[in-house]
Amino acid sequence: MRRTQWLNLDGAWDAMLDDQAHYADPATVPFDRTIIVPFPPEAKASGVHDTGFRRRVWYRRVVGLDDDSLAPGRDERLMLHFGAVNHRARVWVNGHFAIQHKGGHSPFSIDITRYLVAGQGERIEPVEIIVQAEDDPTDMHKVRGKMDWELDPHSIWYPRTTGIWRTVWLEKVSRAHVEQLRWSADVACWQIHLNALVSHVPPDCTLNVILRLGDKTLVNDRCMLTGPRLSRIFQLPDPGIDDARAEWLWSPESPQLIEAEVSLHDADGTLLDTVFSYTALRTVGVDGDRFVLNSRPYYLRMVLDQGYWPESLMVASSDQLKEDVMLIKRLGFNGVRKHQKSEDPRWLYWCDVLGLCVWGEMPSAYGFSSETVHGVMEEWKELVERDISHPCIVAWVPTNESWGVPELMYDKRQVDFVRAMYHMTRALDGSRPVVGNDGWEMPCGDFVNIHDYHADPEELYGRYGTRDKVAYTLEHVRPARRRLVIDGFSGAGKPLFLSEFGGIACLDSSKEKGWGYSVAKDGPELLERYQKLMAAIHRCRPLSGFCYTQLTDTFLEKNGLLTEDRVPKAPIAALAEATRGPEANLHDWYIDPLGHSEKWRGRRGGDWELEWMLTGAEMLAQPGLAVLPAGTPAPAETADVLPPLDRQLGVGPDDAPGGARPMASRQ
Repeated sequence: MRRTQWLNLDGAWDAMLDDQAHYADPATVPFDRTIIVPFPPEAKASGVHDTGFRRRVWYRRVVGLDDDSLAPGRDERLMLHFGAVNHRARVWVNGHFAIQHKGGHSPFSIDITRYLVAGQGERIEPVEIIVQAEDDPTDMHKVRGKMDWELDPHSIWYPRTTGIWRTVWLEKVSRAHVEQLRWSADVACWQIHLNALVSHVPPDCTLNVILRLGDKTLVNDRCMLTGPRLSRIFQLPDPGIDDARAEWLWSPESPQLIEAEVSLHDADGTLLDTVFSYTALRTVGVDGDRFVLNSRPYYLRMVLDQGYWPESLMVASSDQLKEDVMLIKRLGFNGVRKHQKSEDPRWLYWCDVLGLCVWGEMPSAYGFSSETVHGVMEEWKELVERDISHPCIVAWVPTNESWGVPELMYDKRQVDFVRAMYHMTRALDGSRPVVGNDGWEMPCGDFVNIHDYHADPEELYGRYGTRDKVAYTLEHVRPARRRLVIDGFSGAGKPLFLSEFGGIACLDSSKEKGWGYSVAKDGPELLERYQKLMAAIHRCRPLSGFCYTQLTDTFLEKNGLLTEDRVPKAPIAALAEATRGPEANLHDWYIDPLGHSEKWRGRRGGDWELEWMLTGAEMLAQPGLAVLPAGTPAPAETADVLPPLDRQLGVGPDDAPGGARPMASRQ
């Protein structure tokens, strides 16, 4: 959801590190430093770079509303949005307590109009915003993801992310405004579905919806609202035959989006609110033992992506997020499992625009208790609601490797919790498959997902190469010494994914700290081992896809295909060829570095063909990474060729700290 009147509040905020949680009254807090929001104090980019334990961080920002475009009028409201604050946030506006929100990965919003103070000449006085972020670093029952409970990162655990770590912004709206849009599609019926929520609905108001595919208007529909919720089905003209349908459908090879303009009008036809959005014709599901995209079997070539950057930890600019999506595609993958993190919605936007399937995953708690149940379920509901309209998301992963349910094998309550998470996710979103417990000890699920880091390619083929071998593996083999299926769940007849494997490190153990599940001494050896591993996986016909560990080095884990600075460890074209497999050259997307089909590239025009080259300094790190067409001038490192949808929507990279242009009001 995008509007025109908003203000990014990223940048310098007054701050105070309240390590012992001494202060409770914001009026008494001695703000003694500056922090650059949205970077957490543990990150170098924040200007603080303090990695110690702390219970609370205090923030203060005074914002002037001299610009009339933000000062709300009589029938307008000023909204304050937070992308994420870890773990519990309390917010005061002009000395008034405004809201408390619990959940460190999910967004929240406040209508702050009632707290504004009018000055002379009806000008609104500057707004003081104070945030208390409370986060016990030793609490093992809260949602943590990969945040370490020890002082220094160890093993697979990483630095903590405390406080504000997503964009903060102000947005002016009409009192009656569109609060939420939820898009979905039904390819079988050739329909787009909209569920809209409107705040403060006036009598006899109408909602107008325009859908466009390129220059073609598909829908121009006006509906009368009889309450705050509207559910609408838009029947599109179905061309029928596959070749004609293909130009409408979203996929990684042809990521076609449908632009949407939604406007709210009162009984006299006066415009109250306009938001710009997008959707896509795309459905996913399960057909027997195959994952299907748009009613056809689709093989997922995924990579594990943990979303960390050396200077900024879990925070990235819009350009960095786009670059990661492009690198994933250039490595030959058509999907990504975002691991133990709710990623910035801007990253999901780039996955939508550039075409990348995503498994959305819940960051885990570690211990099991009633607090775990409440916290995980509430935060997961908010995250599913936040991301549900993104066409790139093709599956949900609410539980990973029995984290938060450590006695899943022996405690019926923990089995019930995993099943409850599965069924709750299905109830929130019946349009996508849901994983029961990714990795092992699966009591339920629409897929069977196995984590197996055996280093011998032939051993992996011996476990997953035929259906008989898979049946034996599910019953008798225990990767990581864990049973794969439990409590009466056989997994028979369901799509099978090797959802974590590989993890080949590239390091000189005598000079560099770190580890991998196996180790190559240099780039050429890494490439050779990767090629053999991928060749074995592509021979495993029962698999519906795989997820290789991992995209980048992450702290002590040196098992990325890229360094933590996003430099490939081997020639990227050779890695991509191994990822895509021996039959990839039978498809027309094989010749495109981003895996887009020939017809898609033809529809997008010349600028789109250059987009894959603009990925920053990593192109210069390895000879032969990319070859420009003859006569093409080399692009400047800071250049940005916007995809056509971005140009049409007027959305582009933002140079403000944090970088993400917020998708305003996406709850």
